[in-house]
Amino acid sequence: MLLRRATAVPFLMLLLSGCVVGPDYTAPETDLPGKFSEGSDESVGNVTEVAWWESFNDSLLTSYVEQGLSQNLSILQALERINQAESDVVINTAGAFPSVSLQGSDTGAGAAGDGASAQQRKTSNTVSGSIPVSWYLDLFGLYRRAGEASEAQLDAAYASADVARLTLISNLTDAYIGARLYQERLQIARSNLQSRRETLRLTQFQLDAGAASRLDVVQSEGLVNAQLSTIPTLEAQYRQQVYALSTLMGLPAPALIDQMNKKKPIPVTHAKLSSGVPADLIRNRPDIRQAERQLAAATARIGVAEAQLYPSITLSGTLQASYSATSIANGGMTSWSFGPGLNLPIFDGGELRANLSKSESVAREAYLTWKQTVLNAVQEVENALAVATRDGRTVAALRASVSSYREALRLSTASYKDGAISLLDVLDAQRSVSDAEASLANAVADQASDFVALNVAIGGGYAVQ
Repeated sequence: MLLRRATAVPFLMLLLSGCVVGPDYTAPETDLPGKFSEGSDESVGNVTEVAWWESFNDSLLTSYVEQGLSQNLSILQALERINQAESDVVINTAGAFPSVSLQGSDTGAGAAGDGASAQQRKTSNTVSGSIPVSWYLDLFGLYRRAGEASEAQLDAAYASADVARLTLISNLTDAYIGARLYQERLQIARSNLQSRRETLRLTQFQLDAGAASRLDVVQSEGLVNAQLSTIPTLEAQYRQQVYALSTLMGLPAPALIDQMNKKKPIPVTHAKLSSGVPADLIRNRPDIRQAERQLAAATARIGVAEAQLYPSITLSGTLQASYSATSIANGGMTSWSFGPGLNLPIFDGGELRANLSKSESVAREAYLTWKQTVLNAVQEVENALAVATRDGRTVAALRASVSSYREALRLSTASYKDGAISLLDVLDAQRSVSDAEASLANAVADQASDFVALNVAIGGGYAVQ
C-alpha cells in the first residue's frame, strides 16, 4: 500500500504540472545587406527618440507635432486597443485558474383558505446555499499558450500605437510643408501678377504713344487674367493643407487658420542625412516589431490548437447546505460532492486537426508578412536616400535658373521700352520667371519632404516624450 502511494503521488504531480505542446517561439531571421546602396556602413543606433523635425528650426511646427502626438484621434484609438489587449490577456488565461462561485436561495411556502388541510396550512421557510468549484487541469499547456499569444498581441498593440505615432508625425510634417509651399506659391503668383500688370500698363502707354499695337495690349491682358486664375486654386490648396493639419491634431480648423496665415518660409534643414544600416530597421521600425509580435502570437496559437487534440481533466465539486424551518419543526442538511471529469476527443469530423493545420498556415503567413514588412522597409529607405541625396543639386540648379530668368526679364523689359524687341519677348521672359520660381518652391518643399520620408523610413522620432 505504501509503495502504491509512493508511486501514485509523483504521477499525480506530473499530471498536474503537465507539459506544453506546440512549437516554442524563436525570433525570425532574414538575410539583409550590410548597408544601403547609397548609405554608409555605420549604425544609427536607437533613433526612436530623436526629434528630427526640430532640425527645421520652426517652433510652430515643433509645437504642432507635440500637440498631434497627444491629441491625434488615431493615436488615441490605438491606445484604447492596448487597453483591450490587456483585458484579453486576463480573459484568455482565466480558464487556467479554479472557478469558484456562490449560489443561494431563500424560499417561503404555505397555504390558506377553506379548502386547505391542516397539514397544508403549515408555513415553511427554506434557506439553501452552495459553492460550486471547478478547475481545468492545463495538462498540455492550452491556457499557457493562449497566454503567450495574448501577451504577444498586447506587444503588437503597443507597436501599433507606435505605428500610429510615426504616421502622425509623417502626415503632419508633410501637411505643414505643403501649407508653407502653397503660401510661397501664392506670394510668387501675386508678385508675378503685379509684374504682368506693370507690363500691361507699359503696353497701354506704348499704345497711346503709337509704339505698340492693340494686339500687344490684348496679349498683356490675357496674361494678367491667366495669372489671376491661378490664385484661387492655390488658396484652396493652402487651406486644404491647413484643414489636414487641424484634423491630424484633433482641432477645429479656425483654431489654426490665424496662426498659419502668418506666413513663414518653407522649412529647410541642414541636418546630415543618416540612414544607418538595414539591421537597424529591425529594432527601430514599429511596423516590423508589430509583424514580429503577430508572428509570435500565431506561433503560440499552434500550441492552443494542438492541446485541444489531447484529453482534458476537470476537477469539480460542490459544497451545499440548507436549513428548513416550519411552524412545528426545524432542520438542516449539509452535503458535498467532488470528482474528476475526463473529456477525450474521439471523433469530431476532423475539425480539431483542421484547426491545427489552419493555425500552422496562419503562422507561416505571419512569417511571410514579417519578411515582406522588412523588405518594404529597406526599399522605403533606399527610395528616400535616392531622392534625398540629390535634392541639393536640384535646388541649386533651380536657384541659378531663377536668377538667370529674372535677369533676362529685366533686360527684356528695358529693351522693349527702347523698342528693340517685341512684347512677345517680354511675355515669354515673364512666363519663364514664373515657371522657374514655382519649380524652385516645389523643389525646396520636396527637399524638406524627402528629409521627412527618410527619417520616417528609418523609424525615427515616434518615442519622443
